[in-house]
Amino acid sequence: MITLKLKIKIIALGKIKEKFLKEGIDEFLKRLTPYASVSILELNPIEIKDENLIDKILLEEGEKILSNIKPLDFVITMEINGKQFSSEEFAQKIETLTHDGVQEIVFVIGSSCGIGKNVSERANLKMSMSKMTFLHQFARLILVEQIYRAFKIIKNETYHK
Repeated sequence: MITLKLKIKIIALGKIKEKFLKEGIDEFLKRLTPYASVSILELNPIEIKDENLIDKILLEEGEKILSNIKPLDFVITMEINGKQFSSEEFAQKIETLTHDGVQEIVFVIGSSCGIGKNVSERANLKMSMSKMTFLHQFARLILVEQIYRAFKIIKNETYHK
């Protein structure tokens, strides 16, 4: 029986500018290749010139995000008030999704202002990394590291201590 490799897509607003973050993200993407096909789609955020327009702009950004999500994708949005997982619980969630037949997981990291209500409503799961606030560029590095850690836990391989 041939099993298809799980696809994981990370949709993120904004580009990573810092070299050290790019290198860290690239390293974990390389390490993930035996476990899953992982891609990152960077979308340009809309510049907010008027604070009163944040919700409107988040909805517009949301339309760009949603246009890159397929109907059967399992969508996990990164949200401040989302569910928090330990690394082991996160690994269990990914393993359960694969056993349930999910073929593609899409993680969404919004801009510094968050994500639109339209994207949040599409989410199958709302997840929070921490009660702490991180730069959304750091969030991308933390997320790919945690995905890698999850696969190491699932495969019972050394890395997670």
